[in-house]
Amino acid sequence: QVQLVESGGGLVQPGGSLTLSCAASGRIFSISAMGWYRQAPGKQRELVATISSGGSTNYAESVKGRFTISRVNAGNTVYLQMNSLKPEDTAVYYCNISGRLDYLRNFISWGQGTQVTVSS
Repeated sequence: QVQLVESGGGLVQPGGSLTLSCAASGRIFSISAMGWYRQAPGKQRELVATISSGGSTNYAESVKGRFTISRVNAGNTVYLQMNSLKPEDTAVYYCNISGRLDYLRNFISWGQGTQVTVSS
């Protein structure tokens, strides 16, 4: 079983910054993609950013140039640096990690979610 623990959410003023982190633990053979998603009240969950095992990144248009995703493979950890935050960034942020438990079994796991509120 793979567990993800998120941290770093909170309340920040518009224009401020926050860094989210997500650490995976368990009997993990390898990790492929890591990513962040968010869900605002009354809206569907949407992709924010992803990073592949090779370091290739992908961002939603709404966060390009403001958010940066990174990963530390040794620690099975993914980060989301969020700068120039806007009220419309307010949402619950979820990390998502996929990989292999062994040669036969894959896994996809979600974090518990962390609230990010951007408000003055």
